[in-house]
Amino acid sequence: MGTTKFEFYTEEQNELAVLAKAIGHPARIAIIEHLISVGSCVCGAIVNELSLAQPTVSQHLKELKNAGIIKGSLEGNAICYCLDEKGFAKLNTFFGKITTHLENKNNACC
Repeated sequence: MGTTKFEFYTEEQNELAVLAKAIGHPARIAIIEHLISVGSCVCGAIVNELSLAQPTVSQHLKELKNAGIIKGSLEGNAICYCLDEKGFAKLNTFFGKITTHLENKNNACC
C-alpha cells in the first residue's frame, strides 16, 4: 500500500495494518512467543533463544516497538522488552469481531 493511500482509510484501519505488518514475519512471531513465555527480557536473551544475529534481532525489536506490539524500558545498559497490552488490545478487538461474525454466520459465502 503506497503511503499516499493511507488517507482513504480510517485511523483504526491504518493502525491495524501497521500492527498486522509488524507481526507478519516469523522471527517477530518467535520474539512475541518468547516474550509470552518469559514475560520480559533483554535483546541478548532473545538472540540466544532465536539463534539470529544481534543486529537482526534488534531490527525486529525496533519494528515491533514502533508498531506498538512491544515496549521497552532501560535496565542499566540494556533495554528490557515486554509485550505492549495496548497493541494487543487493538488486535484482540479486531479478531474478536471476526470470531463473532464467524460464530454467528448462518450460511455459506455465496
